[in-house]
Amino acid sequence: MTTNAERRRPGRPPGTSDNRDRILETARELFARNGIDKTSIRAIAAGAGVDPALVHHYFGTKQQLFAAAIRAPIDPMTVIRPLRDVPVERIGHVLPTLLLPIWDSEMGKGFIATLRSLLAGSDVTLIRSFLQEVIAAEIGPRIDSPRGTGRLRVQYVASQLLGVVMARYILELEPFASLPVEQIAETIGPTLQRYLTGELPGSV
Repeated sequence: MTTNAERRRPGRPPGTSDNRDRILETARELFARNGIDKTSIRAIAAGAGVDPALVHHYFGTKQQLFAAAIRAPIDPMTVIRPLRDVPVERIGHVLPTLLLPIWDSEMGKGFIATLRSLLAGSDVTLIRSFLQEVIAAEIGPRIDSPRGTGRLRVQYVASQLLGVVMARYILELEPFASLPVEQIAETIGPTLQRYLTGELPGSV
């Protein structure tokens, strides 16, 4: 006679679905309350009542867990990480060539749906935390000239890109919504680059 224990798939912990849901719920709550930087995997595990190793097993890094918590269809670091190898004077031009094809893809539909949900709900703090603690931390130090302007520069870039998302994918304004991605990238690239490395009025 085969027992329940013998039928269970090896290496699969009991209560997998419940554990995963608790981890995501706890992560979402802690990320929104404390931000990404001040939320540790250990704290999430403690809140969910699981071992930290199980969090890593299900979700990998903290950034990947964040993506899962906000139901993002792609780990944002897969877009941000390649920018490490891009010269500072080219980041503004390269960034839209990375983002726009993703946003235009089937995967991008999931991203737009996630963004709609976050903006319509009470999870705006999650977007703010990601922009300020992940993107600003990744790119900000490279463009922090004059000193202290790095975070503001990233926010200018974010405002431009969120405007593209709003006009092209949410409001679907024509003819902008139907323009080739290459045309949009070529048009906004110089503006993004100016935000990143150009002179900012009011900066010292």
